[in-house]
Amino acid sequence: FANNIKGFTAMLPHVLDTHVVMEATGPYYFQLARFIHQSGEKVSVVNPLIIRRFAQMRMSRAKTDQKDAMVIAEFAQMTNPKLWEPPTDSIQCIRNLETYLEGLKQRRYMLSNQLHAFEASGTIEAVLCEEIKQEVESYDKRIRDKEQQVAALIDENFAEMAGNLRSIPGIGSRSISILISSTDGFRMFDNYKQVI
Repeated sequence: FANNIKGFTAMLPHVLDTHVVMEATGPYYFQLARFIHQSGEKVSVVNPLIIRRFAQMRMSRAKTDQKDAMVIAEFAQMTNPKLWEPPTDSIQCIRNLETYLEGLKQRRYMLSNQLHAFEASGTIEAVLCEEIKQEVESYDKRIRDKEQQVAALIDENFAEMAGNLRSIPGIGSRSISILISSTDGFRMFDNYKQVI
């Protein structure tokens, strides 16, 4: 089945009244997991490292899609993994902003390095130098704006949790945002050992 709504719809009759289990594969699992969840079927999303360790324990070394699917099915039968819930809108918004922020920072870093190389060579024209500096400043402003948006979302939706995290020495705004968004507000875990 294709990894799109048409493929999901064609697949659905084959998984009715079952427990669908899949690995968290970057952004690729999300649409399918959400589709299955919205269809009222049970779905679990499991960390790929857990599946890999399970396969190693079973001494399964073959690496094909079919073999991987069988390993995941065996894992699901033996462990009955926790059901997946889609992230809240606020968590998804924070995740999207964090991803966009990371891209902005990478592009700003690349541009800043380029400017430094031009200046070090002593060959850059004043007009180009000024244009690059303005572009770096534009990135700086966009980065600040997005960081403020993330901070506002956290204050609005996770103020107490953020306060608790902030009380830990060495944890700042960036770490708080990443911890809250990557753990779905710590809903993905039943205890602190799982977080660790």
